[in-house]
Amino acid sequence: MAKIYFVRHGESETNVKGIIGGQLDIPLTGKGHEQAMETGRVILAQRIQADEIISSPLQRARDTAQHISDIIGTPVRVDPRLIEQGLGIYEGSAPKKDSPFHSVRTHYFHTFGGTGESTLRVAQRVYNLLDELMETDKSYILVSHNGVAKVVRSYFQDMTNEDFSNYFVSNCSVVSFGE
Repeated sequence: MAKIYFVRHGESETNVKGIIGGQLDIPLTGKGHEQAMETGRVILAQRIQADEIISSPLQRARDTAQHISDIIGTPVRVDPRLIEQGLGIYEGSAPKKDSPFHSVRTHYFHTFGGTGESTLRVAQRVYNLLDELMETDKSYILVSHNGVAKVVRSYFQDMTNEDFSNYFVSNCSVVSFGE
């Protein structure tokens, strides 16, 4: 059975501006790069052993993964199944607070204006990846996004809809699952 460590990417411009990023390919801020390097140092100091780092294809996650890799010496592989949920019409402009987005984000079949991706589809692709990884005896660091973090947690722990909706991983936090 595998051991999974989850790291959310470092701070991005959408985080700073308080807007919804979704699958927009937004870079890290200077602070985000620093957070990623510090996370690598923390992983090294805590002697977390990983056979592989697997990253979302979005730049903010790839750069975070590469900073960690540079410090701990573990190779990075990109897997498209770790990309953030497509949030359709809400990406890039809808403020997170006081937005119609809040009334639909807990509708897990909803595709955000028909141009996004339902939470169930995200769970399908992430669960498929986790099923593959859990068949091994390896340790992995997954570098991805908060929407994916919710799904990863739900794979390992029972959650109510409210728990799922409210689950949040801070930028560059390390959360462990499995074994």
